[in-house]
Amino acid sequence: MIKTENVSGLRRGYTTGSCAAAASLAAASLLLLGEHMEQVSILTPKGIRLMLAVEDEESGDGWARCAVRKSAGDDPDITDGILVYACVSLTPDGKKKQGEARLWYSEPMSGEGPTLYLRGGEGIGRVTREGLSCPAGMWAINPVPRRMIFEQVAEVCRQAGGSAFRRIDAVWITLEIPEGRQLAEKTFNPRLGIVGGLSVLGTSGIVEPMSEPALLETIRLEIHQKALEGEENLLLIPGNYGERFLEKGLALPIERAVKCSNYIGAALDMASAEGMKSVLLVGHAGKLIKLAAGIMNTHSRVADGRMECLAAYGAACGASGEIVRQILDCITVDEALGLLEQEEGLLGRTMERIVQQIWGVLERRTAGKLQAEAVLFTNDRGLLGMTKGAGERIAWFRKEGLNE
Repeated sequence: MIKTENVSGLRRGYTTGSCAAAASLAAASLLLLGEHMEQVSILTPKGIRLMLAVEDEESGDGWARCAVRKSAGDDPDITDGILVYACVSLTPDGKKKQGEARLWYSEPMSGEGPTLYLRGGEGIGRVTREGLSCPAGMWAINPVPRRMIFEQVAEVCRQAGGSAFRRIDAVWITLEIPEGRQLAEKTFNPRLGIVGGLSVLGTSGIVEPMSEPALLETIRLEIHQKALEGEENLLLIPGNYGERFLEKGLALPIERAVKCSNYIGAALDMASAEGMKSVLLVGHAGKLIKLAAGIMNTHSRVADGRMECLAAYGAACGASGEIVRQILDCITVDEALGLLEQEEGLLGRTMERIVQQIWGVLERRTAGKLQAEAVLFTNDRGLLGMTKGAGERIAWFRKEGLNE
């Protein structure tokens, strides 16, 4: 297990890639060396050595199968606690008949030794779109985990040695995550074009709690895929509220949208880098009002400013001192909007000023490299306001949807 913590004092975990490599090591040792291992030791690319418990060991004629349980440490990862299985066999069928021929990753051993083959089984996703680390049509087992798995099994093959072993032409490795298909529906995988299960991930072998770089990389990949598919106009939504309003409130195709979470500024930068011509940002006012204050990461732990913006622009549009004071004491945006509705026309004037300011902030962030527009709504009130070019973008996406 990992004993080290990261700089924030949170416990690190280890990736599905590390689990797969450790399970492959245990299964290969059982099959080729006859060794039953209660724990296996692997060195991760990050340089941290893991001692991982082996579970659910079983074997038969020409195959062995072992599992290692994933730990996410203090990271809120839905894969925490799942079992990652590796079945190592001397034939492509292994323990279970796989049916029709499938594509395998392969790597010849250096020097004498068998060729190693790797594939996904139950609960491992398949890649259907270009732009990811795995070719379209192949299993979602990323390059670093593949290398880790091949290294572990190759070392066992070298230990096995002997003339009898040298007559073996190939060793076949199949990964499985029994819960993978169900869990994958709660991840970004379907949006990225990974179907049927989870990805076997990890560049360092270690899970860093609350990994912001990992989430940003997911957003970047999705925008990159849109660009590879020839899209030049991007729909951007922070989360599920935006997705629902996109479909129900604006009648726009949700499959065209990319979720950017709180990283609005970063997503705009990525869209610009990919050569997008326009971005239409559709989001709940509880997040997008913050843009009026120049806040481009809208997570509450980074900054708030919602009530300050509503109070300031409300005052500029004629709100009384009492309403301004009450807005500053509000907890939710809808509560503050209710106060602005107490004076006729005040809410409309205030939102108009706010969206003008948001447009200016977006224009400065993109430096004129693309057209950036925004639409603000709340669940209770529906559409609240939009920047001056947003209507045109909405009409364009609706027309595109009709032409598909």
